[in-house]
Amino acid sequence: MAGNFGEPRPNHFHGGIDVRTGQVEGKPIFSVADGYVSRVTVGLYGFGNAVYVRHPGGITTVYCHLKKFTPQLEAIVRKWQYQNQDYFADVRLRPTDYPVSRGQLIAVSGNSGASKAPHLHLEFRDTRTWSFLDPLQYLKYYVTDTTKPIAHSFMAYPMKGQGLFCGSSRKQSYGFSSLNLTRKFTAWGKVGFGIWANDYMEGSYGILGVRHTTLTVDGKIVFESDVDSIPDHCNRMVNSWGDYEHYCRTHVWYMKSFVEPGNTLPILRTSQGSNGYVDFNEERDYHFVYTITDVFGNSRQYTFIVRGQRQDIPAVDSRNFMNTLRYDRMNCFQRPGLSLTVSQGLLPDDIELSPKMGVDDGGLSNEWCFYRQSYPLFGWAKISLRFKKAVPDPSKLYIVSHYGVDRYMGGTYKDGWVTGRIRELGASYEIAYDDEPPVISGYSASSKTIRFYAYDKKSGLKSIRGFVDGRFVLFEYNEKAHVYTCTLSETPLRKTGRQRVLKLVLTDNRNNVKVFKAQFIY
Repeated sequence: MAGNFGEPRPNHFHGGIDVRTGQVEGKPIFSVADGYVSRVTVGLYGFGNAVYVRHPGGITTVYCHLKKFTPQLEAIVRKWQYQNQDYFADVRLRPTDYPVSRGQLIAVSGNSGASKAPHLHLEFRDTRTWSFLDPLQYLKYYVTDTTKPIAHSFMAYPMKGQGLFCGSSRKQSYGFSSLNLTRKFTAWGKVGFGIWANDYMEGSYGILGVRHTTLTVDGKIVFESDVDSIPDHCNRMVNSWGDYEHYCRTHVWYMKSFVEPGNTLPILRTSQGSNGYVDFNEERDYHFVYTITDVFGNSRQYTFIVRGQRQDIPAVDSRNFMNTLRYDRMNCFQRPGLSLTVSQGLLPDDIELSPKMGVDDGGLSNEWCFYRQSYPLFGWAKISLRFKKAVPDPSKLYIVSHYGVDRYMGGTYKDGWVTGRIRELGASYEIAYDDEPPVISGYSASSKTIRFYAYDKKSGLKSIRGFVDGRFVLFEYNEKAHVYTCTLSETPLRKTGRQRVLKLVLTDNRNNVKVFKAQFIY
């Protein structure tokens, strides 16, 4: 395995297991159990080519980054693509359309979609709720693993204005130089803890996520996590359970052993009323034990002692309530020319914004940023900006996000305002205008294939359709090379050796259209 279930990643948990295929494509992929193919997708969710098999026990398995489907499935997908005149496919099947047995061939492995190397990404989903499930709960008997997880260090998180650790109100990390640390730490007030730990497996150089973590203090469980199932709508809460700010700086995940009030991940449990914080309110030794365990039961324990030491806790500055968003209610942050609506359930905790407005006399609106660093929301918030000057066609206006690369955030114009949606408070946003059609380059045609490269400079491509002599032909998209290719022998066209007329119609997200025509012999 190259990756296991629940491994923390920015903005999402790893939703399945990654199975290596020896750096090659074309390995046979079989259904793990009886059922039927309920869905086949092409080019969606970064999965590349994917097959979904629904099983009688209430589980659906998903096989991703495939090279090819079986010929029967390939024919079903191709028919859908031609009927819908779209390469990006989402084909839904009935139970009688494509039943499969355990061990039946359904595809061959590949490297399609967002895959960085040939492998199979395999997911198990609860068919009814669509929650992610750990595939190794069902497949671990086919895998050998006797390697114990390893913890590298712990982090202490004093609660602001209510706690100190080793005399400081800032978070601090300490390495596990041994299983039993002999250094005595000091604390007073309320302090949370987190751990940097990884699982490993013999025969694999992958760094895996830890399945089960417990923190006990004086023999009582303060925090427990069991990454067995993740609801789809909770996926982005990984940024709250993990120390996202630290990850952005170091690419190391500390997983918190306390729970922020807006984090509703059901895989996290804390002692009643504490949210996982330890209250150092007595001058004595507090005995800590971290236990980390993988799905196979391999386990390791780490211990340390924290001495409760009475000391004054400095007060914190009060928040600017005008700039504060509450996790437990609807928030509407407004300034001249700006409206930001953040619904209840999108924040891990209350946050005080640090809004900045940039003024560009030549711009269509002011540019707004809401936080001093990356701060991802759990879901989509709504942003509305007033534009400052007239444009020929308001339907071409949209919201653009500046954060590393520019991103199209949608846009609906009404009464002088453009409304889109965002889920990153650390990016900056402004109104943009796109009346330029997409661009085609690198066009080539032979007796076998037609190829071209296409892009859009502003709002991005929405659709590409190709026609030969007025008849739709399918162009497949290579996500890694950004190349569109039509294999002529796989189209309904019959080879006649005559001159043909190719017409490409490219549309961007503001409905600007580029029509490209060329002639070729086929």
